[in-house]
Amino acid sequence: MTHELLTTLRPLLAAEASAEAHPGTEPADLEQAVWLRLLEHLGSGGPPRDPERWLRRAVRAEARRTRRTLRRELPYDKEPAEAAGPTPEHLALAAARRRDLRDAVRRLPGRCPALLEALFSPRDLTYREISGELGISQGSLGPERSRCLGCLRRLLTPEVAARRARG
Repeated sequence: MTHELLTTLRPLLAAEASAEAHPGTEPADLEQAVWLRLLEHLGSGGPPRDPERWLRRAVRAEARRTRRTLRRELPYDKEPAEAAGPTPEHLALAAARRRDLRDAVRRLPGRCPALLEALFSPRDLTYREISGELGISQGSLGPERSRCLGCLRRLLTPEVAARRARG
């Protein structure tokens, strides 16, 4: 009986789903939802008394439910992963790079660690303030900074080259 019912209702369901589907809804999605409702109905109470009428009502109900859902859902401009910002992996890699840079700055000779820390301080110090804090003349900060950055570049070059070779 169940197999015959499904075979009999298939063309009617396809026609009703095509008629009730609105833009944004695929008729096949409506059909699938109604088949699922019919199987649930068959499992709980047997076949409907008037299968054709039941099917038409079920299609309309599913079409209404789908329209309500589509009205509430908002499309993404981007994929969720793109819109969410940096991934945990990117954040971890950025933190590791900052840690490596701070470690390299600490290994620099002489006044370089203190000078670079002052230059990149979140307090955004002026050259006058830095020279006062470090006891260096303001005129020598530029050349000193250049020497320190050169040392830092030489210190980091082997580490960066080694990382690229592995990747």
